[in-house]
Amino acid sequence: MKIQDLVEKNRTRRRFDQDHKIKSDLLEKLVNLGRLSPSGANRQPLKYIIVNEPGICSRVFPYTAWAAYLKDWPGPGEGERPTAYIIVLGDRSVSENFGVDHGIAAQSIMLGAVEEGLGGCIIASLKKDGLRAELKIPDQYEILLVLAIGKPVEEVVIEEINNGDVKYWRDGNKVHHVPKRSLDEIILKL
Repeated sequence: MKIQDLVEKNRTRRRFDQDHKIKSDLLEKLVNLGRLSPSGANRQPLKYIIVNEPGICSRVFPYTAWAAYLKDWPGPGEGERPTAYIIVLGDRSVSENFGVDHGIAAQSIMLGAVEEGLGGCIIASLKKDGLRAELKIPDQYEILLVLAIGKPVEEVVIEEINNGDVKYWRDGNKVHHVPKRSLDEIILKL
């Protein structure tokens, strides 16, 4: 698959087939894509926690926030929740500044997930203190992101922005619509 295809298919997914289990070796393969990604000053301060056991997944879920624009939707219900998480941490013993390393690594991991027929959601809106306590994550590690991963069960379509509104939305058939600015709008000609 070409990079253009991977990027176009790599939409945020928020509903999954909860019966589809993801093996640890595949998650390790995805984390390896994060490991191989560029890192500021090559410090490589990121660490990862892989979660794919149903009991632990259910313990992570309450500390995540889903789809702020969908006001009447609290997140995926039972049966549509992710079956794996990759928690991205910054190791303060390596660096106090993680720059954009976690964003680059997360994109690499998600592109790899798409290549494997999976999808996910990069979640930065987290109840970090609760998640830290729940999983007993040492203070040495800053919780940066949670990558929710699973077999997608929703259709996501990209469309042109209408009247400047960037808010994503769902139609009556639960198709998720994501407005994007046009290429002409984002390329400045100085």
